[in-house]
Amino acid sequence: MSNTQKTNMYTIKFGTDGWREIIADNYTVENVIRVAHATATWLKESSSNHTCTVGYDCRFGGKMFAENTARVLASHGVKVYLSSGFCSTPMISLANTKLNTYAGVIITASHNPPSYNGYKIKANYGGPVIPSEIEKVENLISYSELPKIESLETYINSGLIEYSDFEAIYLKQIEEKFDTSKLKAYAPHFGYDAMYGAGQNVIKKLLPEASLLHCDYNPGFNGTAPEPILKNLLEFSEMLKNNDQLLCGLATDGDADRIGFFDSKGRFVDSHHLILLLMQYLTKYKGLNGKIIKSFSVSSKIDKLASILGLETITTKIGFKYICEYMITDDVLIGAEESGGIAVKGHIPERDGIWMGLLILEYMALTGKSIETLIDETYAQIGAFAVERYDLHIEEAQKQAIIKNCQENAYASFGSYKVERVENMDGFKFHLGNEEWVMIRPSGTEPVLRVYAESKDSESAYKILDACKAAIL
Repeated sequence: MSNTQKTNMYTIKFGTDGWREIIADNYTVENVIRVAHATATWLKESSSNHTCTVGYDCRFGGKMFAENTARVLASHGVKVYLSSGFCSTPMISLANTKLNTYAGVIITASHNPPSYNGYKIKANYGGPVIPSEIEKVENLISYSELPKIESLETYINSGLIEYSDFEAIYLKQIEEKFDTSKLKAYAPHFGYDAMYGAGQNVIKKLLPEASLLHCDYNPGFNGTAPEPILKNLLEFSEMLKNNDQLLCGLATDGDADRIGFFDSKGRFVDSHHLILLLMQYLTKYKGLNGKIIKSFSVSSKIDKLASILGLETITTKIGFKYICEYMITDDVLIGAEESGGIAVKGHIPERDGIWMGLLILEYMALTGKSIETLIDETYAQIGAFAVERYDLHIEEAQKQAIIKNCQENAYASFGSYKVERVENMDGFKFHLGNEEWVMIRPSGTEPVLRVYAESKDSESAYKILDACKAAIL
């Protein structure tokens, strides 16, 4: 069947970050092979450097899907460096830069529920492939009968597929870029929850004295989506709260590109606060500067601190690929999004949960201050705040009706909160005065309507969320 002839057939589309689907529903070996053929054609049309890294995280079938991807790429004459074990997304991106490959593929559905798997494409500069190039890959996906390809062993014997240890490359980079003696000295006071994800072995090897949780292989993630948000990390929070020796904790998602962080009392420290702390550390202690590239849903306090530090800020649509476009063309200090994806100057233009966690740990170790103290010092400059979020699982028709209302300016207020102005770069952000706002946006990766709010504290932010929810449902 040709592309033009297909009717009532599933069409493979890349979302905010890669192609993700439910395993054995639309995420099948056959469809992965289709995407891999398109990737190979795009790669060969784009460059004379016909090389690609391929890896997989800890999800069900990851190794199988990665091996099939490698076979397809090799069938096109592409030299493949195939991960010798599970690996994180940042490991693939870093390996691209170290092995000088044109592209990389990581089989992962990141933070999605356990029933999902996915396919991300990474570029030679060590970050996401830009949207215009992803569109080219999508347009090259064929729904015709699949051509026959040789076995994995055939391509290994011919030299077209070669195993590589991406985790070892990543650990070497950490050793070169961090004061590991300070990190190791702090390790007995540090907790890490891998959420059964691909970051689990890095902290084991780097900081063996750290307190570890969910650092074993469990493709079902114990039934919990490996997204590092508080509701998924309650066991980790309790562990930190009940152990006086632990001063902070890091959690990373399924492919270890997103970060969650906790203070010594087991309280969640969100991305907005981590971005602010990284701004402080990188400028004041590392002597670095550059632009702050932030997604549409992050706190307005980022702009406030940037003004104090003399840094320019630029806001992008949601999706790290938009941030990455700036990071590869401009002088960027930090690229960051609300969902736990942060990248910094001096590393790859890629979200990296472990790297960001180690930077915060290094900041604490260098200053001798707790994360609570570092946050309080920042509050003294910009004021205390909280950003909270509801994920509304509603029917598609209702979701579309709400978005239509937003587009038609139907919401002049949410309860007692009057709308002063609206931004609609990506979703709808309703500014309410007093440095407060509420934002409505459909997820790009899940059947969910996300609602965010910022206010002076968590209780006030939830009041705004409740008022918004009551108005739109």
